[in-house]
Amino acid sequence: MKKTIRIALAQINTCVGDLIGNEQKVRNALDLARDSQVDLIAFPELTITGYPPEDLLMKPQFVSDNIDCMQRLISATHDLTAILGFVDKKQDMIFNAATVLHRGEWYHTYHKIHLPNYGVFDEKRYFQRGSDISTVSLDGITFGLNVCEDIWVPESITECQALCGDARIILNISSSPYHAGKVDEREQLLISRAERTGAYICYVNVVGGQDELVFDGHSLVIDPRGKIVARGQQFEEDFIVCDITIDPELPHREQDHHDYPEFHDETPIQRISLPGTIPEKPNAGIKSSVTKRLEPIAEVYQALVLGVRDYVQKNGFSSAVLGLSGGIDSALTAAIACDALDSENVIGISMPSRYSSEGSLQDARELAANLNMPFHIIPIKPTVDAYTDMFKEAFKGRAEDITEENIQARIRGNIVMAFSNKFGCLALTTGNKSEVSVGYCTLYGDMAGGFNIIKDVSKTQVYQLARFVNRKDVVIPESTLTKPPSAELKPGQKDEDSLPPYDILDRILEMYVERDFHAGQIAEAGFDPETVHHVIRLVDLSEYKRRQAAPGVKITPRAFGKDRRMPITNRYRNHP
Repeated sequence: MKKTIRIALAQINTCVGDLIGNEQKVRNALDLARDSQVDLIAFPELTITGYPPEDLLMKPQFVSDNIDCMQRLISATHDLTAILGFVDKKQDMIFNAATVLHRGEWYHTYHKIHLPNYGVFDEKRYFQRGSDISTVSLDGITFGLNVCEDIWVPESITECQALCGDARIILNISSSPYHAGKVDEREQLLISRAERTGAYICYVNVVGGQDELVFDGHSLVIDPRGKIVARGQQFEEDFIVCDITIDPELPHREQDHHDYPEFHDETPIQRISLPGTIPEKPNAGIKSSVTKRLEPIAEVYQALVLGVRDYVQKNGFSSAVLGLSGGIDSALTAAIACDALDSENVIGISMPSRYSSEGSLQDARELAANLNMPFHIIPIKPTVDAYTDMFKEAFKGRAEDITEENIQARIRGNIVMAFSNKFGCLALTTGNKSEVSVGYCTLYGDMAGGFNIIKDVSKTQVYQLARFVNRKDVVIPESTLTKPPSAELKPGQKDEDSLPPYDILDRILEMYVERDFHAGQIAEAGFDPETVHHVIRLVDLSEYKRRQAAPGVKITPRAFGKDRRMPITNRYRNHP
């Protein structure tokens, strides 16, 4: 006899450490589930603590408090089934866990088996690996419950639950961070799991910004043929409801598990049976929403918007301040910040020196007007002159060099930080990934601030995103997009005086920083060997700067910070 189960995926924006706030989000979603006549609702990985909680997990009180939150939520599930993520503790060990709360009772807890320990993940630092594979049945419908990485590892937990445990539905609760290209990768992975197992895949992902990481949501339900039957919003909270009809009396796939010798009848599976039945619904068979995916450039832009919004607001700020040079980096940063925080909450400051062109000042003024943001002009020439006079004797007989350039940048950094202190707003820095890679930035100058939105955005992509900002109306002045990039710290200065053209530089950086190619491999791809060695040397020597840089939104597969951790004191120069 066919049965229909109504499943909800609660794609919520949790905050690390906000146990009470996260608990309230769960309660709100449970109320919404009741209103929607949902039978089972699933929440993201580590729902209670937020993800990743990092060294908070080393605080026994934090772990204890998160378990208390789970205990309080039991009674809130008196009329439905809920799958929640939390930190479980057994003796002196803690586990990344998913629990089954069913109609006012705590019935089962699953411990994540595959703990990722690469890239931004450090789960083996904290968690003990789970050992028990399990399935849970409700009114004849069996589902397999697993956590994030468990479904990414091929021929493992998911296949075992479906092929040996007869799970017709796989519920994966996840906190999978975003980077460009991840959406395609994730969808194809889950489609392959559905096709291989002959089961429905219900995947719920968290959404929101957490320090450098952005979680894109994009929760999915995929049928056994690999068709996406429900898709959640990207970069927004969502509540996805899907009716799944199962005939428990029929085999769930044409081939059984004997076609896959790695799984067999003796595979140990813990089988949990929940009491009660699934009530019939007069409106069964509701059509789920399959939200259209964003185009790639829009996806990156929304990741940056969400990343800065959550970083600012979750850290107790409501506004931001940044320097507007008239260049493209500060223009893009301002546009993203205004979309994230509303224009009236973003202060722009133009700080012209004697080397600043009138065109740059006009571009900054026009950008602020287009964005309708507060704007101040504070010339730095008097302060630069004071520094020059102050150092007259100490620097006597020495020609001007990068010292005088950096003094200007550091004066500007002081001004931005003064606004941050006076008005209680977060200071934003504006260096792109290309500049940060090769150290084309000034410590305690243009690097001074609390957050860098475009830290993981190459200069090439900065231009693409700026064009995206201007897709409907001109926000960033055309002259900002077309003039040669310049720091304007000395007469006639251009970025290309010190660096290769950005289209060349960015391709070299992508191969060296993100793909770990050595110099010989990069040169073989068609680049001048001398240029390659020069770029690599700049990257290696600039690690000390990056270690002191503000955090920023990760949008590439390998960002500086949690992804790429090189020693500062490092004499390895074996770049053939």
